[in-house]
Amino acid sequence: MGTKLYVGSLPYSVTDQTLKELFDPFGTVESAKVISDRYSGQSKGFGFVEMADEQEGLAAIEKLNGSEYGGRNLTVSKARPQEARPGGKFSGGPGGKGKGPGDRGGPRGSNRW
Repeated sequence: MGTKLYVGSLPYSVTDQTLKELFDPFGTVESAKVISDRYSGQSKGFGFVEMADEQEGLAAIEKLNGSEYGGRNLTVSKARPQEARPGGKFSGGPGGKGKGPGDRGGPRGSNRW
């Protein structure tokens, strides 16, 4: 079974393809994705790599974690499961109370301005 890796402190110039090429020497890379800002498209400086084999992933962590790449010291580790983010639009988080998009939070929950 494969393993998913977190890769942090990436230079902002890194693309999905260059991230894949960085991990290719360690085994089969099933996917490589640099995370970017949804509005500007600018890289956020981190990404995720899926390796086909867990041992290959561990070898990549051992060799690349703390190594210098593009003037930055990489952080490479096993990815943790994504956690639910509080306060999402309809999550019922602070101020949300699970309201839909039409509720503006007026007096007694009315839709009036």
